Amino acid sequence: MDMARRNVLVLSICQALSVGGMVVVFTAAALAGQILADDDALSTVPLALQLTANMVMAIPASLLMARIGRRAGFTLGQIFGVLGGLLGVYTLLYTKSFGLLCVSGILLGCHNAFWQYFRFAAVDTADKDFRSRAISYVLAGGVVAALIGPEIATRTVDLFGPVLYAGVYLSFTVLCCISIVVLQFLRIPKPSTGWNISGGRPLAEIIRQPTFIVAVLSAMVGYALMVLVMTATPLSMVACGFAFPDAAFVIQWHAVAMFAPSFFTGHLIRKFGITAIIMAGCVLFLVCMAVNLAGIDIMNFWFGLVLVGVGWNFTFIGGTTLLTDAYRPEEKAKVQAINDFLVFGLSAIASFASGALQNMYGWQAVNLAVIVPALIVFMGALWLRRQRHAVVA
Repeated sequence: MDMARRNVLVLSICQALSVGGMVVVFTAAALAGQILADDDALSTVPLALQLTANMVMAIPASLLMARIGRRAGFTLGQIFGVLGGLLGVYTLLYTKSFGLLCVSGILLGCHNAFWQYFRFAAVDTADKDFRSRAISYVLAGGVVAALIGPEIATRTVDLFGPVLYAGVYLSFTVLCCISIVVLQFLRIPKPSTGWNISGGRPLAEIIRQPTFIVAVLSAMVGYALMVLVMTATPLSMVACGFAFPDAAFVIQWHAVAMFAPSFFTGHLIRKFGITAIIMAGCVLFLVCMAVNLAGIDIMNFWFGLVLVGVGWNFTFIGGTTLLTDAYRPEEKAKVQAINDFLVFGLSAIASFASGALQNMYGWQAVNLAVIVPALIVFMGALWLRRQRHAVVA
């Protein structure tokens, strides 16, 4: 097995563990916040702060790995996860402090900021022909997470009964510890001196490229719309009388839909082009909205989140792959950093907005908010597709 494929295997396993942890926390975080918050409208604040910390830490994480290497950086990120998970357990069992649950969310966000670079690390030792597949294969590790994450959440939700959700945070901590061990098998050469904030062209020149704009817009909006709908779904389901296992079941299949297409998304990109896949993802978001607005049966929630998952996969992998065409090797640290800063910045806003929209205006408002952003990305990808075809012609 060559180095590129070995690294993809290690990163895919770690992706499965990290996404599994994310699914576990996402399934329970808003409901745990609802228990401790004085106002139901604040229930998604710990989750929103998690995404905010992810955004804030995105740039430092990338630049730190440019200095100390991928393996050391990813290991540090998992340590943040261990600390955040243990604080969540302590908070729910002993202090019952909403503020400490928010601090736990911040630590988990720092943890996320590091492992989100698994997809970029996959191409560090891959040639150009293998890039889209390397990204897809790493993200495909999330399929395992989709199967085990909600199951872990369901089985550990009352582990410390009658206190709910503390066991969920403990299981997340265990997954982080396993990731630390697996990461030690990663073999990516130490960064060259040119891989830093000053390498290559000025950032202002890079971000003016149409390729960069569409790439970031696709990943940013795709991720934000997924967070917007997914965060509100457990709250809406519980409000409609469904139990926690029902919400966990829906989240589980949503996560499967997010990552299962990764086995063939890279091939679809090679066959139909990146922009076509991004446009298809946007259409799926719009169909999801229609399904969710059609009723509040469990199958509406289930099918709607499945469509959101596939839409996220196409827009996120499409945007990530397109971004690799927008920078030179010596520019990757700063370009990847600003990309993830923007992606998780908008996701944080979406998470804050999700709880507020759900509480004040209801499930319909959450879904109607999908329309305009999805159309903007669709039109941007269509425009870039025509520009590229015009150049070829």
